[in-house]
Amino acid sequence: MTDDARLRARTDDLENALRIAHDRVDPDVVSDVETAVGSVRERLALGVDHTVVALAGGTGSGKSSLFNAISRLTFADVGVRRPTTAEVTACSWSDDAEPLLDWVGVSRERRITRESLLDGDAEEGLRGLVLLDLPDHDSIQPAHRQVVDRVLPLVDLLVWVVDPQKYADDALHSGYLRESVGMEASMVVVVNQVDTIPEGRRESLLADVGRLLVEDGLHDVPVLGVSARTGEGVGELRDVLEQAVARRSVAAGRAAAELDRAGRVLLDSTPPGAPWDADAALHEEVGALVQAVGLDGVGAQVQSVIRRGYGRPEFGEIQTDAVAGSRSRWLARAGKGLRRGWADALASGLATPSEIVLACRRELETIPLDTRGPSSARPLRRTALVLLVVAVLAGVVAILASLHVIDVGEPFGEVFAFVAVGAIVVALALFLVAWRTRRTLARRRREAVVRSGRMALERVVRGGLLAPTERILGQRDEVRRLAGLAQDASRGAPLTAARGLPTVAAEAEPSTP
Repeated sequence: MTDDARLRARTDDLENALRIAHDRVDPDVVSDVETAVGSVRERLALGVDHTVVALAGGTGSGKSSLFNAISRLTFADVGVRRPTTAEVTACSWSDDAEPLLDWVGVSRERRITRESLLDGDAEEGLRGLVLLDLPDHDSIQPAHRQVVDRVLPLVDLLVWVVDPQKYADDALHSGYLRESVGMEASMVVVVNQVDTIPEGRRESLLADVGRLLVEDGLHDVPVLGVSARTGEGVGELRDVLEQAVARRSVAAGRAAAELDRAGRVLLDSTPPGAPWDADAALHEEVGALVQAVGLDGVGAQVQSVIRRGYGRPEFGEIQTDAVAGSRSRWLARAGKGLRRGWADALASGLATPSEIVLACRRELETIPLDTRGPSSARPLRRTALVLLVVAVLAGVVAILASLHVIDVGEPFGEVFAFVAVGAIVVALALFLVAWRTRRTLARRRREAVVRSGRMALERVVRGGLLAPTERILGQRDEVRRLAGLAQDASRGAPLTAARGLPTVAAEAEPSTP
């Protein structure tokens, strides 16, 4: 994936995170992140997969000749045709650098695309390079310096081109080089026209340039000797450019750094909050609602009516204060550690006490309060009553027979006595079975009412408290996830475009140009 694609994906992540968190974080944070997103999008519109190298220097340094030598074209105006470089000239090893060149202000006639099918892979190492020939920094035209100042912040590698006679020019050192401390890794100084210097003096000349750079506060800046006319050192300079192309561009690095900073700002404004046990909170507040609606009491009423056979159980008024307290406890537990904006969003997202009361009533209306007795109890009681009647009749006959009031025969008196006793025993057994059946049914109905009620109240808590809490906290977590993705997890190496090149010794004896 290219830098451009990665940065666009990270920018989208940050923008989506901000869209979710927009009214829940500090307005200053929103403004900061919005500005960062806009800034990065502007940079992306210019393109960040290019490596911008600028040739900067004064009048007569041979920048344009060096530009032609590097590009292996004759495009930039030189010497006799143009005493000073008045306009930016660009050579791009890419066909999608037009937006960048438009922004820089390179006129259409001052642009050329270097690589073609005829080159094959000869220019592959410079693919993505945009080489700029800047106006002379010592031009008396203010507009020329403005162009230089506008372009320099975009540059990945700045190549200062000096000539052997004017490399100590104060306009260069005081106006630019001393202001570039800290940018040594993206800077090269090229002494052009070394072919005009005797070979025996070249090393001391380069060393003297290095000494002046150290005095300016620029350490380890490579100093190369080249000749645009003979080609000496141009190949080594092209190697430097290839190293720069192989690294992340300044625009990409700055865009990545801006996304990293803005993502960190958004993360800091959206802390993860304190951990909390949703299941425990759910169980606790369902229990609180059970008390508020008097569920256990209604279950006991159902049990009593079934056991006694009369009465009418019903739910009474719901304790609104208890419901409000339950909601407050939930909010305090779930919102612990949330910043004000997120806490306010959570509070407004939860159902209000009146909404919870209404939801409880609706749910409780669906709970059947069945007070019917067991279907087997009535036949058992009837059978027991019949047996009691039989027992009474048999007992009366047995008593009358024993008193010789009536004569039923010798064996039948005892038979009637046994029938009476047996009928009483069976009737009592049936009454006991019916009683136990009713009590068991009453207990089960009470348990069913309480169980159904708890399930109904759990639905209320889930719908009015848990679901909005999970939604808000889920959005917070999504903001943190997206803001984390917007940060650069695989930052490229710092710009060291001239890494590996030999540097001159600062202690070398100065030479007079």
